[in-house]
Amino acid sequence: MAHFTKATSVKDWLNQRLAIEKVEKVMMSEYWIPKNINFLWAMGMVLVITFALLVVSGIFLLMYYVPTTAEAFNSVNYTIMREVDFGWLWRHVHGVAASVVFLVIYIHMFTGIYYGSYKNGRELIWISGMLLFVAFSAEAFSGYMLPWGQMSYWAGMVITNLFSGGSLHADGFVEWIRGDYVPAQAFLGRFFMLHVLLIPLAIMGLIGLHFGALRIPHVNNQDGEEIDFDIEAKKYLDGDKAGSKVMRFANDFMSKDMMVVGIFLIFFFYLVFYNYGFAMDPVNFDPADGLKTPTHIYPEWYFLWSYEILRPFNIDLGLVLFAFAQVIFVLLPFLDRSPNSCAANRRGPLFAGWFWLMLMNMIVLTSMGKLPPEGIFSTIGLVSAILFVVMWLALPFITKMEKKV
Repeated sequence: MAHFTKATSVKDWLNQRLAIEKVEKVMMSEYWIPKNINFLWAMGMVLVITFALLVVSGIFLLMYYVPTTAEAFNSVNYTIMREVDFGWLWRHVHGVAASVVFLVIYIHMFTGIYYGSYKNGRELIWISGMLLFVAFSAEAFSGYMLPWGQMSYWAGMVITNLFSGGSLHADGFVEWIRGDYVPAQAFLGRFFMLHVLLIPLAIMGLIGLHFGALRIPHVNNQDGEEIDFDIEAKKYLDGDKAGSKVMRFANDFMSKDMMVVGIFLIFFFYLVFYNYGFAMDPVNFDPADGLKTPTHIYPEWYFLWSYEILRPFNIDLGLVLFAFAQVIFVLLPFLDRSPNSCAANRRGPLFAGWFWLMLMNMIVLTSMGKLPPEGIFSTIGLVSAILFVVMWLALPFITKMEKKV
């Protein structure tokens, strides 16, 4: 039976019942971070702050949004933008954050690939991170439906049609997802529920799993050095802070995190006040009309690379390659057969070349996905999509040839 004594303070009372001091040590003051890391390791905290901005701005928007096909468009573009005090600000914050969060995710993801942060017992960190990417993608797509403009409607039409499975003609499954033959009230209601409740809960759970997965193997470092955290932590606690290879998460590393977050917020609010248009498609300022198809239907920029992998091929092969693109990043820890977990430039020219070529190819795919599939653009998109698949298939063989650094 637990033994309780008379509390000397509110903190002591809580500590006896919730062990808050132990939790604080495990997650903060005695969670150790390598010293030899750079500002790119702060992207995780930037993502947490951006998610908080999305939640807070989303709550304010939720107060005035009306999730019906008759009122959704006006509630966003008239009520929130014109009638509600500072409603325009909350919409700008939400729209910009929804776009910028993916920029930070991609930086975070490719930092992990470059420094091999998915190896040596860190597989679950990577897998939970990729599940977060999937959850954020689902959250972004469901949110894109809610303004109920032209691009909302037709993007919903196109994406849900993918679930028909091409030649399988699983049209009944598509109708089950939509709740109707075409996107309508049932469709909007379902995606509203997913966006404001179910997916945010999943994201919060996965953030907890991601942080928990970091606790035992700890984060990687720039040099790929295997640090004995117990020995280095003892040095730090014994007073040899300069000689120790680690530092506390709170408040040593967190102070560096906050500096990067501060710079990010300056950039973020510059976009909110002066360059928010990139986050709002002009086509989506027209009300949804099922009888008027937009000239060129395309997703938001952060989905364009996978859309371009789907587009150049026939429906069946395109769907297979599209599914391949969604799954392959999750499998990276098992495809990389190298014994090294250091920066790509130290692993030799093969993996370094693979990394930079993959990054450039993703940028090309993203660029081509926004353009009509005509002429040279169609050819470039096809070559880039084939290159993406070939590079991932070649990765196990490239990394198998590496020698221990």
